[in-house]
Amino acid sequence: MAAVKKIPMRQCVGCGERKSKKELIRIVCSPSEDPERVTIGFDLTGKKNGRGAYICSSMACLELARKKKALERALKTEVSQQCYDDLKKELEQIER
Repeated sequence: MAAVKKIPMRQCVGCGERKSKKELIRIVCSPSEDPERVTIGFDLTGKKNGRGAYICSSMACLELARKKKALERALKTEVSQQCYDDLKKELEQIER
């Protein structure tokens, strides 16, 4: 009898929809050399070190996460407007 393979599910911080881990993009908050600062960016491999949150690959979900401050809650750190702008630029490149 073949065993059923478990598919890891994650929830988008923007829209709240549950999808398989492969369908979502991971955003990671990793410490930098300066202990006062952190680096926030996309983790396409899913293996980067740091606290992560998942988001759909749509601009609408990123905007929803910004409005609800869901990304800040999930990463347990303050996310600046500059960081959101950088994430938008990266997401535009990923969508292409």
